[in-house]
This record gives sequence, C-alpha cells and structure tokens, in this order.
Amino acid sequence: MIEALKSDEIVHKVGGRFKLTALIQKRMIELMDGARPLVERNGHMTDLEVVVQEILQDKIAIDYEASGLALPTKI
Repeated sequence: MIEALKSDEIVHKVGGRFKLTALIQKRMIELMDGARPLVERNGHMTDLEVVVQEILQDKIAIDYEASGLALPTKI
C-alpha cells in the first residue's frame, strides 16, 4: 500500500511532494482526532494507508480555490 507513495501518480495528483506531505499530515491529524475514514479500513490498514487510499480515490484533495494556490499542471 505504501508503494503508492513511491509512484509519481500521487505526487502529480496533488501538485507536488510538499503539497502531498501537507495534505497527508492534515488528514492524519483529523483521523487521530476521531474523524471517520472515507474508505473501508478492512481491519488492517494504518492511518497512513487510509489517507493514501483517500487521495488515490479522490475522496480528499487540496482546495486550491480556497487556499489561493495555483492548480497543478498535468504532465
């Protein structure tokens, strides 16, 4: 599952490694504070694996409009 982090797909999906790190960190804090996962945990997924799956399944993303950040360019 963490293999997905080695792929450039997830990095390009959010617009870069730093943005990916920030998104993962923000969502991990939400999960630790009691937020419900947006994907099935299947009993064995860590919080990090849940966050990665949420990103890959487009369940969470950076709100570029609200943040004032430029949209990532497609490669």
